[in-house]
Amino acid sequence: MNGIEKKFTSIQQVTDQYLTRKNEAAQEASTQVSFEEVLRNTQRSTASTPAAIQPLKFSKHAAMRLETRNISLSMEQSRRLEDGVRKAGEKGIQDSLVIIDSLAFIVNVPNHTVVTAMEQGETDRNIFTNIDGAVII
Repeated sequence: MNGIEKKFTSIQQVTDQYLTRKNEAAQEASTQVSFEEVLRNTQRSTASTPAAIQPLKFSKHAAMRLETRNISLSMEQSRRLEDGVRKAGEKGIQDSLVIIDSLAFIVNVPNHTVVTAMEQGETDRNIFTNIDGAVII
């Protein structure tokens, strides 16, 4: 009891101290942003960002395939490929086959990364696996 008596002279002081701490904690909590709110804002800003802003990348595998198969893209074909990836993203496709002229590309849409590239004549019976959508431009 001696410890309490030395720190506080009345019950009112004890009550005021603890109520003040509680109110300050409540005010601090109300000014903090919840994780859910931050996540929602991030998703909104990501959804509103046009896919064309993010440049299209080629994986090491895709770059090697382009080189070994002597495939070169014209500026027009590159633009059409990016347009196809944008359209796939608008439809919610994750892994897309994008066909441009006689070229076929497998693209991971969320990462804007071309995973592999080939001429259509090279594919085994024109079977493409591990995709959830296709865009033909």
